[in-house]
Amino acid sequence: MLPKLPPLRPAAIAARIDAAPNLVALFLDRAAEQPAAPMLLSKQGGQWQTISWGEARDIVASLSAALIGIGIGKGDRVVLVSENRSEWCLADLAIMAAGGISVPAYTTNTEADHRHILTNSGAKAVIVSGPKLAKNLLPAALGTEACRTVITMEPLADVQGLAIHDWARLIGARAPMLDEDRAAVRARATMKREDLACLIYTSGTGGAPRGVRQHHGAIMRNIAGAIAVIEQDFFPGDVPGELFLSFLPLSHAYEHTAGQYMPIGMGGQIAYAEGLEKLASNIEEVRPTFMVVVPRLFEVLRMRIAKQIEKQGGLAITLLNQALSIARKEAKGESLSLAEKLIDQALERTIRKSIRAKFGGRLRAMVAGGAPLNPEVGIFFTAIGIPILQGYGQTEAGPVISCNRPRAVLKMHTVGPPLGGVEVKIAPDGEILVRGELVMDGYWMNDAESHKALKDGWLYTGDIGHLDKDGHLVITDRKKDIIVNDKGDNVAPQRVEGMLTLQDEIAQAMVYGDRRPYLVGVVVPEAEWALGFARDKGLPADLHKLQHEPEFVRAIQAAVDRVNARANVIEKVRRVIIADEPFSTDNQQLTPSLKIRRHVLKQVYGERLDRLYKD
Repeated sequence: MLPKLPPLRPAAIAARIDAAPNLVALFLDRAAEQPAAPMLLSKQGGQWQTISWGEARDIVASLSAALIGIGIGKGDRVVLVSENRSEWCLADLAIMAAGGISVPAYTTNTEADHRHILTNSGAKAVIVSGPKLAKNLLPAALGTEACRTVITMEPLADVQGLAIHDWARLIGARAPMLDEDRAAVRARATMKREDLACLIYTSGTGGAPRGVRQHHGAIMRNIAGAIAVIEQDFFPGDVPGELFLSFLPLSHAYEHTAGQYMPIGMGGQIAYAEGLEKLASNIEEVRPTFMVVVPRLFEVLRMRIAKQIEKQGGLAITLLNQALSIARKEAKGESLSLAEKLIDQALERTIRKSIRAKFGGRLRAMVAGGAPLNPEVGIFFTAIGIPILQGYGQTEAGPVISCNRPRAVLKMHTVGPPLGGVEVKIAPDGEILVRGELVMDGYWMNDAESHKALKDGWLYTGDIGHLDKDGHLVITDRKKDIIVNDKGDNVAPQRVEGMLTLQDEIAQAMVYGDRRPYLVGVVVPEAEWALGFARDKGLPADLHKLQHEPEFVRAIQAAVDRVNARANVIEKVRRVIIADEPFSTDNQQLTPSLKIRRHVLKQVYGERLDRLYKD
């Protein structure tokens, strides 16, 4: 069931953000208005601990003064490496408040990854959460010329050649000067919207990451556009304090903007999830109103929910099927019959009510981005009463370009209309071009790539798509990922991979076939299904051994054949191999935002995939 729309009204909060000069001033203004209100929540010792807006302001004031005291000056780059936690947000703001440039880096980075970012950015200092993440970071810092200062949130042993400063001591030492620091941080918050705020290094589905120059205005235009959607489509009156559950890496532009600065702009709260294994319990505990999620998590949740309902059997399965039928009809824009409307009302009181409770009972919507969302997954969540607002963007555009919204009619096969203040046009070859304040200034220290991406004020996204009759943007695929078969037909691999991973047997997939007569692929079996299959068939409960069992291979191919039965000729996947291990960030086969790294997978499986055309 889709949310009921309030009357259209001006987006007052969004207008206020558009008038703000920079992110630090935006934060300080919110803190001055509601110093006692909760801002940051994190689980410590089994209990949720809260930092108020006023406490956050004081920490940022003290820490920014301390950073200046240890030599961080205007324009200096400071790399930030930490798990999602309250200190991440405070450090990010403090770096900017000191006049520095924040450089978030992924916790999964290798020593070589860190060395590249430290060297390329010319970082003067690093802020790290503790010993675990320092293991790869500090050797990289020692291998650079400029980075000799380390601030650590948790105790860290001294390292020869590096000046190590303790987070708590830096802040504590400023306590006697707190009133002075409060005034000073406000006085320093004079950055302009066009001034550089941070360098976000793209996660890189191919090649070395590039530092995207995001200015204050790019992030603020993004959050203003997104908040306008929330104000106008979800609330009949003033927007109450919203609670966002932060789960995706804050080093990714998507979470950095939508998961951190959007709630700051709204004066809301941010709760930090403890990780994937505790995400479900964290959702029930903090009862978020919004979550920013990547499609891969939706696929995992869909499978888990469907299996739970299947175990309940009987009425539960009937209700789910009815909900899916109604959701598919609504997705096509078809009107519901009287009987269907009555069933829809009954579903609100039964299956949707119980599922919403599992999500905390207050969730207004989950925002999907970072990778394509299969329309069937979106329909599933709409059916069970959890609206998904699928968006589209890239780091080079702040990162949000467009987003589905109820007022514009949710179309699961699209990524919605462009946000306010965003111009989109389609180039003759189908490439999506974007213009507006959200567009980056270019890549750090990389004029050649900057000139390729930015031409006459337009960002060349590298994505292929079109605008439908209602102004919704439809993404086909990455320009460089498009497979051109030996007959010259263009095939969008992400669409085919999305159909494959909807099958219960398949968790992940990559298809292959450039300049070939047909597609082949590599698939990762769904672990729970695979072990259940092995148990039922008396086969070894070992995924490495199962991939050599003919009966298991036939079952996987049967799942592929079900997809082929619905696919057009050029999308059919004739043969597949089974992956040696799941695609993950640890083996470099996924980016930190869980997109597949095709160039890595081709290096690992290319020879075996090529043999499928010969055998």
